[in-house]
Amino acid sequence: MNVGFIGLGRMGQGMARRILGAGHELSVFDMAAAATVPFGEAGARVASSVADLCSGREVVVTMLVEDKAILGVALGSGGLCDSLPRGAIHLVMGTHGVGTVRELESKHREAGQVLVAAPVLGRPDLAAAGQLGIVAGGPEDAVNRCEPLLSVMGRKTFPAGVKPESATAIKLANNAVLGCAMVAMAEGFALVRKYGVVPQVFQDVMTEGLFSATAYKVYGQKMVDESYDQVGSPIFVGLKDANLIASAADLARVPMPSHNVYYERLLGAVAHGDGDRDQAVLAREQARASGLE
Repeated sequence: MNVGFIGLGRMGQGMARRILGAGHELSVFDMAAAATVPFGEAGARVASSVADLCSGREVVVTMLVEDKAILGVALGSGGLCDSLPRGAIHLVMGTHGVGTVRELESKHREAGQVLVAAPVLGRPDLAAAGQLGIVAGGPEDAVNRCEPLLSVMGRKTFPAGVKPESATAIKLANNAVLGCAMVAMAEGFALVRKYGVVPQVFQDVMTEGLFSATAYKVYGQKMVDESYDQVGSPIFVGLKDANLIASAADLARVPMPSHNVYYERLLGAVAHGDGDRDQAVLAREQARASGLE
């Protein structure tokens, strides 16, 4: 396939390499031009602009962090809506707000293009290994056209239905549950520490018992090791997503009291200078609240 890729950050680099390695004709663009250099050396075409990248592309993948960035890339002058061929697909794989995805879908439809939302589940190491979970929402034929790309970037694609915003809602809900799990783990570690328990013992009890899922194993162990500078998902990104979750809940009139606790802990971490650290640092926030630090 003729593919464009915009957003070569920590996640996007691994995803784009998977596409290039699978033999697709890849064109790349990033505002940080240095990020495109390794791809040019590996055989990808380095575009000079978004409009240049769109030329002749069947699908353009975006992997951007902020809603402002994706709206600028898609709706700005010379952006995707102006430049993608009619019938081409914008495969948006970042985590964005429901309102943003609705706007993108509408604008692409007006331009004769198609939006597929396919946010990913996983961290940069899984992106590099092609082991992401991918939640795909959009017209069935468009999602099927994207399957050769989804299959090389992910271990499994979860069908969300014909509305792109459904995939967005699933990703945000998943992040909300993960955030609450991290808060609960942090509270548990603080409680056992108050009784002189070695944190690793509690971690083993959790993960070899009722809580054997990856989230508890990965984030719980980072809390035990206090390896907060080994960043998979930083606090600032968690806070961005927490705001998107709250906005989605407001649109749907869904109370989420547990999510509010997660949000407050994220704000506390930023206030204490831990915004660039891994979200497992929420354990430090709970420890502070418990008089342990």
